[in-house]
Amino acid sequence: MSANGRYSAFADAAIFDALRTPWVDLGGALAEVSPIDLGIKVGREVLARANVDPLAVDSVLAGSVAQASFDAYMLPRHIGLYSGVAQSVPALGVQRICATGFELLHQAARQLDDGVQLALCVAAESMSRNPIAAYTHRGGFRLGAEVQFKDFLWEALYDPAPGVDMITTADNLARRYGLSRDAVDAYACASHQRTFAAQQAGWLAPEIVAVSAQTFELPGYQPRSIRLPRGIEAVSEDSHPRPGDVAALARLRAVHEGGVQTAGNSCAVVDGAAAALVGSASACRDTPLALLRASAVVGVAPEFMGIGPAPAIRLLLHRSGLNLDQIDRFEINEAQAAQVLAVAQALELDCSRLNVHGGSIALGHPLAASGLRLVMTLARQLRAHNLRYGIAAACVGGGQGMAVLIENPAWRALPGL
Repeated sequence: MSANGRYSAFADAAIFDALRTPWVDLGGALAEVSPIDLGIKVGREVLARANVDPLAVDSVLAGSVAQASFDAYMLPRHIGLYSGVAQSVPALGVQRICATGFELLHQAARQLDDGVQLALCVAAESMSRNPIAAYTHRGGFRLGAEVQFKDFLWEALYDPAPGVDMITTADNLARRYGLSRDAVDAYACASHQRTFAAQQAGWLAPEIVAVSAQTFELPGYQPRSIRLPRGIEAVSEDSHPRPGDVAALARLRAVHEGGVQTAGNSCAVVDGAAAALVGSASACRDTPLALLRASAVVGVAPEFMGIGPAPAIRLLLHRSGLNLDQIDRFEINEAQAAQVLAVAQALELDCSRLNVHGGSIALGHPLAASGLRLVMTLARQLRAHNLRYGIAAACVGGGQGMAVLIENPAWRALPGL
């Protein structure tokens, strides 16, 4: 720990397995599904796919940024119980906005030092169910007083400390780093093209579990369920990816006058959930998906919040004794195209190693769940190409950045290296 951020190293932590639901556009097929039920779905599925008895889990960690149901307080506990984890096992809610998925892995790895053997990490987000809310009417409505119901999803994008919204923070970075609208649209187009190609080639499919109508039973308690819109039997793939067209992106109006960010070069708004099992690498029966080596989190100026991954990655590398060239792949969350380009420029990053299968501009960004997806996608790339190290990172609203270092447990040095 230092004045410039917090670093943690993990000696024996591993991700045994991980998966996610499809990411589905705002108002789409998952719009009416509670994030608790999406979390239960992936919690059950990751345990089944890893062939792990739910009773072997001795810690449940779950995150969701926005309260999207009246029983939101119970989200971590209900995900654990309805996933089949023993009633005696406690559950903890975790939230670091866009880095919540990373924080789940960090917390799980730290718990291993306290004797936990296996942690179930789940992140679930329903952007569609973000409420229209008021915080000032508990005492009633006075005659002539302002009625203060607002769209939580929209208002939450505004940071009152610097007095700017999240799009403005990316526009600020575009000005600071000299990023033109053409460059930003070109990056976004590439993200769309890479993601669509990955989807069409079947690259994304192994990390996705289909969601269909389902009831979750818990003996002695009320059942929970997933219900989909009439005519939809199952959702099996991400809904937002499409072929990229830079000319179409160029026609979109900037959100703010003089800015570079548009609806097309910012992350898509989607619903989804992801889960991972974290335990001791030395206790894993099979080769785990990834070794968790370290994490780093830092604070940055709120009005430039998107640059957060750059100092987080620097701290991670410095304290881990690695240099940038030793990192084979990077997955940096695409909150906005200008934000990712600014981070790449600040780090002097080789973009051929960055988000090679696209990112959140094309896939979407269900806040709490994105970190788990980034790490899962990164781990699969390392395994597929016999690469050793990868870093996943994200910026965080309010002015933070977080990064996670993983290692491929199946890496083998090629002859002559």
